Amino acid sequence: MEILRAENLSFSYVNKYQTVNAVKHVSCGFEPGKTYAIVGRSGSGKTTLLSLLAGLEQPTEGDVFFEGKSTREMDCDAYRRDHAAVIYQSYNLFPLLTSEENVLYPMKLKKIPRKEALERAHTRLTAVGITQEEWGRFPSQLSGGQQQRVAIARALAAGNRIILADEPTGNLDISSGEQVMELLMELAHKEGCAVIVITHDLEIASQMDEIYTVRDGELITE
Repeated sequence: MEILRAENLSFSYVNKYQTVNAVKHVSCGFEPGKTYAIVGRSGSGKTTLLSLLAGLEQPTEGDVFFEGKSTREMDCDAYRRDHAAVIYQSYNLFPLLTSEENVLYPMKLKKIPRKEALERAHTRLTAVGITQEEWGRFPSQLSGGQQQRVAIARALAAGNRIILADEPTGNLDISSGEQVMELLMELAHKEGCAVIVITHDLEIASQMDEIYTVRDGELITE
């Protein structure tokens, strides 16, 4: 049974020169316990589609349904906090919080007891290769790859049932990227999450249970 569904989803915006139809009448579904790749060329609309699924943008037409309820009717900040964790390509870490504090932050919002939150944070930070020494460092003291791993740990630690990841291995070396993908696979297949990954890497996409290909804003294969 689907936990998340896009139904006839379209999104348009106006830039300085024209109206851009970034997503056009896309319908697709996502089930818990499965991994999905969204692939396509740069500018094809896949990142916009991810933003719509995450409630970061509202569609011009159509709906995103979480457990049968349209995100138009929901507090989208609460939706991301409680249900849909986003791994951003630009990390989006809080610069004045340490690695540990960044991972703890969404769990604090969810009122997870501190002892449990610390255990989760340390487990996920260790799993993505952030050492105990690095837990106390600020983002400015970390490399781009380390910041990406902290951002991934933050999304995984919160315990959300949907993981939306925009090029999660883009700033990682091959070994770290493989480690992260193994974690995402485990989240789906062992913990029952729906894991949705945007990637240019066809080798990564081939490991996913389902592949959606986007071209010029349209879903061309399912």
